Amino acid sequence: MCGINSDSKWDSIRDKITETNCDVVCLQEPKKESFDLQFIKNFCSPAFDCFEFLPSIGASGGVITIWKSHQFTGHLVFSNEFGITVEFSSNLNACAWILSNVYGPCTLPGKLAFTNWLKNIQMPEEVDWLILGDFNLMRSPSNRNKPGGDANEMLLFNEPISALGLV
Repeated sequence: MCGINSDSKWDSIRDKITETNCDVVCLQEPKKESFDLQFIKNFCSPAFDCFEFLPSIGASGGVITIWKSHQFTGHLVFSNEFGITVEFSSNLNACAWILSNVYGPCTLPGKLAFTNWLKNIQMPEEVDWLILGDFNLMRSPSNRNKPGGDANEMLLFNEPISALGLV
């Protein structure tokens, strides 16, 4: 969504959302300080009528989670500088889960703060939890499209993944 300003970009995003037949859309680094339904309708069908967002600061960061209210009830559970967490409940069968949409910082001090926060999340094991986003970190050299990578940052990222028992 970086710098969305043309109908062709909106059409491309809408086409991908339609192709996947999804009911929840999560975007990272939208580079917008605010959203409204009118803007969201530029790239989502009218069925996507609820959202929560973390605004961008300047030209970076921010996340938005958008969903169809006829499918899910959602409410913001948590928000901080790294992302938002929404609790969803299905309108079809009342199943509930939590979704965290994150955008990790690019600077080393930011990555340290982010991984420390991530490692200390206290999510009960019985809760269905999905965490996704742009972590701006890699788990292994094979995650790169070119040779290299910072092994210390990989270890830094793998520590909270292991501590949380994420799959």
